[in-house]
Amino acid sequence: MQLKGWALDTVLASSAYFAASILTFEVLMPLQNVFFPEYPSHASLLFLPHGVRVLAAWLLGWRAIFALLPGVFLVFAMVGGWDVFLPNRLLAIGIAVTTVPAVLYACKWAGWDLFPSPDRKPCWLCIMVVGIVTSFLVSALTNMAFGSSMAEYIAFLIGDISGLFFLMLGLYLTFRFIDRRS
Repeated sequence: MQLKGWALDTVLASSAYFAASILTFEVLMPLQNVFFPEYPSHASLLFLPHGVRVLAAWLLGWRAIFALLPGVFLVFAMVGGWDVFLPNRLLAIGIAVTTVPAVLYACKWAGWDLFPSPDRKPCWLCIMVVGIVTSFLVSALTNMAFGSSMAEYIAFLIGDISGLFFLMLGLYLTFRFIDRRS
């Protein structure tokens, strides 16, 4: 019975991450290139998968690491091909899947438990704050792993924060629409 829950978590989280990545790379990045043709970075300024990482970690806790890993690996393989097995790529994959759960558990350890609980409403602003903090961490650590420039760091940072914001806004509006319809 427990295996079904893990398998379902993995399918849902990895599929959401992969879908957000496809939307980012196949729709948003081409638009970005039209509007900002001279932009030097190859990073997305609206990186929706960061929002998926944050929400998965918030909902699943440390299980998000394993639930997101297949999707994150597939996206890295899609973008980099066989380079996905290079040490810096594997390190970046590890950073991508562990940073948000680590920050959420550090918050819990410090007395600020943000994980879902039936006895309290979610603090969406708090989740955004964690998402922004983890964006700084993921951007810095990923750029150190890749040896990237400061411009890349800023691009990753902007992309993660805006992606989280717009993903959460989209979900909020979708759930609000569904509530009004029922």
